[in-house]
Amino acid sequence: MAGNSISPGRTVTSKLSAILLVFGDGGEHTLTEIARSTKLPTTTTHRLLTELVAWRLLERTEDLRYRAGFPLRMMASNNLKSDDFSYAPPLYAQTVIRKALPVLNELSSATRNEARLGMLRGSDVLTLQLPTNAVAEYVHAEGLLQSVIPAHAAASGKALLAFSPAHVVNDVIAAGLPPITRHTITSPDILRNDLSLIRMTQLATSVNEFELDRSAIAHPIFDGGGRVAAAIELSNRDLRRELEPAAGALSVACRSLSRQVATEFHWTEGRQAHTTRISGVAPDPRRRHRPT
Repeated sequence: MAGNSISPGRTVTSKLSAILLVFGDGGEHTLTEIARSTKLPTTTTHRLLTELVAWRLLERTEDLRYRAGFPLRMMASNNLKSDDFSYAPPLYAQTVIRKALPVLNELSSATRNEARLGMLRGSDVLTLQLPTNAVAEYVHAEGLLQSVIPAHAAASGKALLAFSPAHVVNDVIAAGLPPITRHTITSPDILRNDLSLIRMTQLATSVNEFELDRSAIAHPIFDGGGRVAAAIELSNRDLRRELEPAAGALSVACRSLSRQVATEFHWTEGRQAHTTRISGVAPDPRRRHRPT
C-alpha cells in the first residue's frame, strides 16, 4: 500500500490529482459524484476535499457542492505559457492579492477614491476591487469584484507595462491598441513615450482613456526579484483636483506592500539562490530589463 492508503498503489498525491481532475469541466460536483468519479471511499474523499477547501484550491457552495477555487480558475482562464513574464502562477498571485487586500481598504478609506489591484494578463489587466462596505479581513480573493480592461487604456495596465520586458510591450502593441474612448492612446509611439515617463516617476495616469469623465493613477508593486508583481490604481470622477495627496498616499502604500511581497518569495540570481528582502525603496527594474 502507498501513502497509508487502503487502495493498493494509490498515493495521497494520486488521490488529490484524481479529485482535481474532476473539476476540469469547470462545473460543480457533489461529494458523492466526486467519490464515484475518483473511485475513492466517501470518507477519504470528504477528508481530502476539506483539505483542498482549506487551501482554497476548491470552494464549497451553499448547497454543499464543490467547485474550483480562485487560484485554479485563474490558471484555467489564462492561456499563456507559464514562462511568459505576464503570467503569474496562481499561488504567487494569491499571495499578492492577500497582502494587497488591507492596503486597498486603507487607501479607499483614506483617499475616498476607488482602489483596485491590477495584474497583467496578456494584453489586458485583471483588476480586483473590494465590494462596497466590505471588511478586508473577511473578504477572500473569490469575493472581490473583477473586471478585465485593455492594459493600454488603464492606469494600472500602463504601470505594469512600463516595468515589463520589451517583448511584453511589443506583444501588446502587436495585438492592437483599440480606442475605448476618443481619448484612448492608440499610437505605439505615444504609448512608448508614456511608459518611459512612468519608469522615471513610477506613477501612471489615465484620464478619460477607458471611461469618459473618469481619472485614475496607479503605482507599481515590486517583488524581491525586481519584477513588477502588480499595480494599485486609484480612480474617481475628478481625481485631478486631488492628484498630489492621492499620489503621495498611493506611493507610500505601494512601497510598503512591495516590502511585504518581497519577504514571501525566494529568487535565483545566476547560479546562486538566495532569499531577497527589501529594506528600503523598491528595486529599480531598469537594472534588469532593457527599456522599451
